[in-house]
Amino acid sequence: MANVLTDLAADIYKAADVVGRELVGFIPASTINANGSERVAKGDTVRASFTRAATAVNVSESMTVPEGTDQTVDNKTLTISNSRAVQIPYTGEDIRHLNNGIGYETVYGDQIAQAMRTLCNEIEVDLWEEAYKNSSRATGTAGTTPFGSNFDALADLRQILADNGMPMNDGQVSLVMNTAAGANLRKQSTLQQVNTSGGTDLLRQGVLLDLMGMAVRESSQVGLHTKGTGTSYLLNDASSAIGDTTIAADGGSGTILAGDIVTFAGTSDAYAVNTALAGGSFVIGGTGLRAAETDNDAITVGNNYTPNVAFHRRAIELAVRAPAVPAGGDSADDAITVQDPVSGLVFEVRVYKGYRKTMIEVASAWGVKAWKSDFIATLMG
Repeated sequence: MANVLTDLAADIYKAADVVGRELVGFIPASTINANGSERVAKGDTVRASFTRAATAVNVSESMTVPEGTDQTVDNKTLTISNSRAVQIPYTGEDIRHLNNGIGYETVYGDQIAQAMRTLCNEIEVDLWEEAYKNSSRATGTAGTTPFGSNFDALADLRQILADNGMPMNDGQVSLVMNTAAGANLRKQSTLQQVNTSGGTDLLRQGVLLDLMGMAVRESSQVGLHTKGTGTSYLLNDASSAIGDTTIAADGGSGTILAGDIVTFAGTSDAYAVNTALAGGSFVIGGTGLRAAETDNDAITVGNNYTPNVAFHRRAIELAVRAPAVPAGGDSADDAITVQDPVSGLVFEVRVYKGYRKTMIEVASAWGVKAWKSDFIATLMG
């Protein structure tokens, strides 16, 4: 029977608005690529070019045109790494049983909404982990939820991104935090008062407005980062210069993991580790060291913390599409795409017919990539 889902689409949309949902903040704040990923198979690599900082030279008048300075163009890759589905089987007897009570359409609509909820949460977690594990630097206090008494941390967070050269005034910057930080921010009296906040949205509706040039969002998927076990490491480099991102270390023991926050003796900047310690070195985010370091400077790995993340939309990309089917299709009897009203993502819903049994599948394929670590900063909580 064709058009199985078309007749029931209204039930799906209705259910999607009713089923309980967690907050998503990283999905709407990221660049969503739903078209360019269509040609990419699962596991395939998409390359993007990135230029390095330019070097200036003195202008020297001459009748001969100078050769110019050779530049290296780097590339980074994105992979469609996940192809996931929620599968909902039904027999004829199951449907009769439901129609004898609340009704099949009501229940299966809720199940599809729950499937979209599950997949959205998985995507949100992937984006959060990709963001904080590719951050540049961090501010705040590990183990202490920010905004307990004021929202000065937003200014510190903005300074990191401004110093990194990130565009600040194009309306594309977001801070995505957990609900505990959101609760503290909502308690700030200066944001509740109409004369200081400029409106009643927070007081009456609980809506967090833009602050310090950042769209303030919440995500229920922001969790705890457990630090590596690294201790007593020393810098193993006689000439670590400003801008270096690869950090050589020796003399210590244990692990330094992606997402750890490290500091160096004699300086106050807190750097986010992007690539874990291996082979005697680890990598911190761009724009690298802000001060030169000397050999045997102590390296300190910070405590466990909750990574709230501020970033520019262009810094993180979500490539998403429906899972591929063979040329000519598969055995699905019908298929439609349904947009999730909470996240804005589109999922494919397919119906497969068997022997006195039907299986409904809600599916998506996706990959995430943090392209520019210098456009990402972490607010520790």
